Amino acid sequence: MTLNPALPLPARARTAAARTARRRAALEWVAVHSLAIAAALFFLLPFVFVLLTSVMSDRQALTSELWPTSWHWENYAQVWRTPGFLTWWRNSLLYAGLGTLLTVVSSLPVAYALAKFRFRGRRLALMAVVSMMMLPPQVTVIPMYLFWAKQLHLTGSLWPLVVPMAFGDAFSIFLLRQFLLTVPNEYLEAARIDGCGDVRTLLRVVLPMARPAIAAVALFQFFSCWNDYFGPQIYASENPGAWTLSYGLESFKGAHHTDWNLTMAATLLVMAPVIILFFFAQKAFIEGVTLTGVKG
Repeated sequence: MTLNPALPLPARARTAAARTARRRAALEWVAVHSLAIAAALFFLLPFVFVLLTSVMSDRQALTSELWPTSWHWENYAQVWRTPGFLTWWRNSLLYAGLGTLLTVVSSLPVAYALAKFRFRGRRLALMAVVSMMMLPPQVTVIPMYLFWAKQLHLTGSLWPLVVPMAFGDAFSIFLLRQFLLTVPNEYLEAARIDGCGDVRTLLRVVLPMARPAIAAVALFQFFSCWNDYFGPQIYASENPGAWTLSYGLESFKGAHHTDWNLTMAATLLVMAPVIILFFFAQKAFIEGVTLTGVKG
């Protein structure tokens, strides 16, 4: 870009100096954020590769040509019309949505009691919750499977995965308890003076103040359920009508092991809800995670 010769010499000098300052500021910004830019590219490039591969033809996919010679958006429609795909989608929404709701509803009262009530054995109860966080699920999978299969006969469905969430989740309880410790006791005492009982105080005072932590717990639980492969494999593998997207994607990959463009399109359709949800809820998620670590 050349200077405008119609401008006086001092004005041209000021314009050149301003442009130089902007260029220097841009270079300084890139230098300061170089590690962040490199990390962003490191995480973004695999998604770009999956997206470009998903719109390639089956002959071009996974060849040395990284840019599509022709764009095949109909790959997504073909994946969507795959028998069972809509069922897997519905099951994933049921599992993740209902599981998240039950986890939040059952974990919040327990966290509230551990954070604000004074009773004998409170520390022991907190230690039990922390111990449950350290217990790998593989340790209990055999007795739990025998219980659901032999006693309740609910294998071949997602209920063995959903029902336990109605009894609380150790990580969710701990995270909510850490946040509730930061809520001043004066608010709770004022609510009791006004005649509120413990349940009403929880619903009217604590619940509105704990929204950031609840959002963080809900997102953690939703992501965990949506991406869960181990649970559906154990309890629902014998019934294709109960498969989720994470488990059904493995079957789809086996049926289309040479059609990598369709596999990549199916992968993006599975990841899309999680990415969109986090994009819109990231502010509440980050706020909740940050505030839960303020006080121990």
